[in-house]
Amino acid sequence: MSDIDVYKQWLGIPEGDRPPDYYTLLRVVQFEDNADKIQNNYRKLNAHVRKYATGQYLKQSQDLLNELAKAMLCLTNPDSKREYDEGLGREFSDDSGDEPRTVLEYLVAHDVIKRNQTAEIERFADARGISVRDAVVQMKLAKAEQATRGLAVELRLAYIDLDDMLPEDDVLDRLPRQVVKRHTCLPLFEDRGRLMVACVDEPEHSLEDEIRLRFGIPMQPVLALPRSIQQAIAKYYAPGVRDEAVTDAPAPAKGKAAGTSAPAPKKQKKAAAGPLSDEEKSQRKQISLIIICWSLIGTVMGIHLSGAMGTVGMFATGAVVAGVVTGILKATYWK
Repeated sequence: MSDIDVYKQWLGIPEGDRPPDYYTLLRVVQFEDNADKIQNNYRKLNAHVRKYATGQYLKQSQDLLNELAKAMLCLTNPDSKREYDEGLGREFSDDSGDEPRTVLEYLVAHDVIKRNQTAEIERFADARGISVRDAVVQMKLAKAEQATRGLAVELRLAYIDLDDMLPEDDVLDRLPRQVVKRHTCLPLFEDRGRLMVACVDEPEHSLEDEIRLRFGIPMQPVLALPRSIQQAIAKYYAPGVRDEAVTDAPAPAKGKAAGTSAPAPKKQKKAAAGPLSDEEKSQRKQISLIIICWSLIGTVMGIHLSGAMGTVGMFATGAVVAGVVTGILKATYWK
């Protein structure tokens, strides 16, 4: 952004600190606590900056769009916002009254459902073994986005519309397709020492461990619509595009500026190692069964042609050989 002050010319932010703090960037008053207002301002600014996302300012506009997304995600996550505000000198009382609400309480407060409908929704969810978020959508009482925003409030997480942003390529390169498909997630970018990852629900510990192992930093989950994440995976992880990325790259060096990312790892011919998908396991088991059958047939035929054993001995020996081959394949090929 050296050729143009995008903050001043595109967002109307007067000269001063560059980059500006998150509140100035999103054009809200300092320490604004209304998450809806922060998200509304973000959407307006996002739409405005997208007008410049062509020609010579393509890179500058995309960088600014991601800065806006990072600011919004930070200020709409209660815990991240408190940490950020304290860094700006804000003091909090011990009793802040900031208790997390449930999905249903959020939907009632936003006039999406009536309070007398909550018991019926809970019964519907219990009877079908699904979450309340999914129940209100299946009952057609709320849109998927409204229900997901409610879940974000309950989990004290931020909500992101993936249509509004573009994940960073070097981050996408370092998390294999099989991982994002297994967890239904999408890595976005690094911000203040954490990797922002879009998820459909509260992430499993195995995903958090995976992120820490591959990136050397903890993850910060944000919620997105399941459909949006699936579409993004199909778009950014098309077969053959990122399967060959190196995934054991070293962790980013300490002391690196917040909001920046490590250089993209070089591509290698060998695919990244990782847990097998269900489809891969099934294919390997089928191949293994063919190998086992041929080991049995080959052993029996070999003994038969040599005339070294009788019929019972031939099949007994063949069974032993097939058993050994089975053990080796299970331990090394399709475990």
